[in-house]
Amino acid sequence: MLLVLDIGNSNVSFGLYEGSGSAARLVGSWRAHTDPKLTGDEIYLAAEGFLGEHIDRVDGVSALSTVPALLRELRLMIPRYFPGRRSLVVEPGVRTGVPLLVDNPKGVGADRVVNALAAFQQCQSACVVVDAGTTTVVDAVSAKGEFLGGAIAPGMAISVDALSQWAATIPKVELVRPRSVIGKSTVESLQSGVLFGFAGQVDGLVRRMIGEIGEARVVLTGGLAPLLVDELATPFAHEPALTLTGLRMVFERHIRSAR
Repeated sequence: MLLVLDIGNSNVSFGLYEGSGSAARLVGSWRAHTDPKLTGDEIYLAAEGFLGEHIDRVDGVSALSTVPALLRELRLMIPRYFPGRRSLVVEPGVRTGVPLLVDNPKGVGADRVVNALAAFQQCQSACVVVDAGTTTVVDAVSAKGEFLGGAIAPGMAISVDALSQWAATIPKVELVRPRSVIGKSTVESLQSGVLFGFAGQVDGLVRRMIGEIGEARVVLTGGLAPLLVDELATPFAHEPALTLTGLRMVFERHIRSAR
């Protein structure tokens, strides 16, 4: 079984796959809050708690981290707790099979690359990947599977935090759908501005990218994606496990190339 770990700025996502290729099945997936002070031991203990008895059946590990301190911990944790198992930490310099047509390929986050890989594999065409998380990332992938670049904006949660921090009279609100676009209270007005505003932002960025690359399918993922599912005007496919799928695909590619 393959354990995949995606350590982001807000959450750590764990996934467990059985089988490979088209026969691969996601047995389970779990999320925990990211603490930048986590140690490798604590990351393993979280995995062990989620996987239970399946932890002993893990024969491969594929992981990435967009948090530099936790990337170092991953490198220490994997050989310590999974000795002799096949493993891969996806980071700049690791071959993923995705050509990076950008000015500085090493500056592209590993999560963006594996998302592009998984989205292209699913669409088999040009696509736009929307990752709604700590940041809102909208990336373009060509009809050849090339990563073309994208746009990065503050995420919904960051925006809510910033408003409450910098405006003394504005409270921090829960990210839920208000009764209508026209808020009847300060709280509803904030919820409307954030939720519908971000939906409009995503629709606008996707429309502009498709205008540049031509016809493309749209794939939505990320921890805050469920908030946008009913609000986007753009047709899309919602893939919550897109990053985990990409991690599995890169791992399988490396296993094949090592034979």
